[in-house]
Amino acid sequence: MAEWIDVCSEDDIDFEDVVRFDHGGSTYAVYRSPDGEVFATDGLCTHEEAHLADGLVLDDTIECPKHNGRFNYRTGAPLRSPVCVAIGTYPARMVNGRFEIQI
Repeated sequence: MAEWIDVCSEDDIDFEDVVRFDHGGSTYAVYRSPDGEVFATDGLCTHEEAHLADGLVLDDTIECPKHNGRFNYRTGAPLRSPVCVAIGTYPARMVNGRFEIQI
C-alpha cells in the first residue's frame, strides 16, 4: 500500500522551483508551481538519468540539465527531445506546512 512520506518544509521549496528527495533507494523531484501547487515526479531524466532537481523550472516544465530535454512535471509527459519517455508522477500535498508525497 502506498504511504505518504514527509519530504520537507514548505519554506524549503520556492515558488517555481524543484528540490531533490531520496527515499528507499529511489530519487524523486518535488516541485512548487508558480501558483503554489505541489507536484512530485521521478528524480532522474529518462534519457540519461541526470538529476532533474539540477534543472531549470519554467511554469509547469522541468528542463533536464544534461541535454535540455523537457518534461511537464504535472503530467510527466516529455515535451522536447532528446527525451521521449515520460517520467513517473506521484500524488503530492502540503499538510501543516510540510510537503508530502505518496509512494
